[in-house]
Amino acid sequence: MSTLRMAAVAAEFSRDLEEDFRVAEQLIKEAREQGVRLLALPEACLGGYLLSLDDAAELDEGPPALALDGPEIRRLAALAGEMTVVAGYCEADGDGNRYNSVVCVCGDGVLGNHRKVHQPLSEDASYASGDRFHAFDTPVGRIGMMICYDKAFPESARALALDGAEIGVCVSAWPGARTNAAANLEEDRWKRRFDLFDRARALENQIVWLSANQAGTFGSLRFVGSAKVVDPGGDVLADTGVTAGIAVAELDVAQALGTARRSMGHLRDRRPETYTYAGAVTA
Repeated sequence: MSTLRMAAVAAEFSRDLEEDFRVAEQLIKEAREQGVRLLALPEACLGGYLLSLDDAAELDEGPPALALDGPEIRRLAALAGEMTVVAGYCEADGDGNRYNSVVCVCGDGVLGNHRKVHQPLSEDASYASGDRFHAFDTPVGRIGMMICYDKAFPESARALALDGAEIGVCVSAWPGARTNAAANLEEDRWKRRFDLFDRARALENQIVWLSANQAGTFGSLRFVGSAKVVDPGGDVLADTGVTAGIAVAELDVAQALGTARRSMGHLRDRRPETYTYAGAVTA
């Protein structure tokens, strides 16, 4: 039996890139000391998220835009070393576009990159949109990544699972409800949705699921934390709750996937020809 020790982070980040790297370095150090081989840091952990989802583009210049092949991502890879680390950042594509992106790195460099496809509320005023989901191989297995609102769409995780992802990693800057907010984040309805999406995406695709999230506050946003590791049966193995922390779990991924899919294989038993609407057939 070969197990993988993995972790998802809930932590607070800012516009100060040097401070963000200091926080990331400390989190990587703590995870390494616990034997973690796969670590997920939140959306926008390098440079911070937007100050608001109402008029974010007017509040400040936004996070610094970093090149995928630039010094900051190389710095992150150097910090990762023998670990596989996933982290969110604002990506500059060289043509003047900015993307809300997530990168997967190890000491050898970039393993994969994803640009957020689904943009909630006014996020499209600050970022261009990605256009695909794909899985990729890493030293710890085949991974598929998404960002925050992407997980509200079942097709996102399904596309990754059909591309062979064994582990889904979703990084978020998911806030509490904007109206009728609960005083206790544990009772917040947006937190409840965040948790439901995590468990549903793992269960329906029978994959391991890591969910990282921002914690604390930034601008007008109060984040729900709730970083977690979910098994292919939809059961939460580790959870930070609404505070900052690291959710760590150990699992034999291949065995867990095999057990979950042995009798009822959700990917195997699909009937794509029946999934029709308006005369169209979905993939």
